[in-house]
Amino acid sequence: MSTPVPRPRSSGTRATLELTTGRPPGLAEGVRSFGVRAAPALIVFAASYSAFGDRPDLVLSGANLGANTGHATLHSGTVGAALSAATQGIPALAASVASADPQHWDTVTDVCRVALDWVVRHSPEGRVLNINVPDIPPDQLRGLRKARLAAFGAVQATVKERGEGWVHLAYEELDAKHEPDTDAYLLMHGWATSSLLRTPMHDVADPAPPEFTTDAADRDQHEVAVSRGRTMSTGTG
Repeated sequence: MSTPVPRPRSSGTRATLELTTGRPPGLAEGVRSFGVRAAPALIVFAASYSAFGDRPDLVLSGANLGANTGHATLHSGTVGAALSAATQGIPALAASVASADPQHWDTVTDVCRVALDWVVRHSPEGRVLNINVPDIPPDQLRGLRKARLAAFGAVQATVKERGEGWVHLAYEELDAKHEPDTDAYLLMHGWATSSLLRTPMHDVADPAPPEFTTDAADRDQHEVAVSRGRTMSTGTG
């Protein structure tokens, strides 16, 4: 069980979270679920104070549709939720698949199983294990490599659509050149990546993040398409 974190005294500020009905696809019978209209980090923060039942022993965030590498972790709801858990003393895993429309969930499952086992064994205090998985078949995955965050260059954003009560932004990196040991580079070359995060920066710590290698690691590999998905505010479906 997680060690409870001391609760700070409050001046009386309140927040109301709207709960919705429904169950995630594939959720086992008997597992209680909640839909919450709020930012992921706020949902985890509320859960850490037993808003939805017992305080969680572990937080799994994702799998996000679109990679969360480099400075993209700064505005990631998926990573933000896991970081929120870490600040409350709860071990956390953030996972992302590098496609807006993934076709190879079996690959994501294989990598996340290794990552989850690592988090359960080591429970890194104050840190988050951030996992990115390329959307390729398991037999093409080169393995799992620990990685430092890519140093992204300039990012350009445009407003693609506006609707009643929502705005859709599209953003892209300009003139990106990634070093070989970074998460963005490895992901584009057929590796899943693991990075330890505190604030949005990689962390070198003991024990090291998990790694593995498959037969595909020795083959000539074409660059793998990596999509970052879309960023949407809560309540837009």
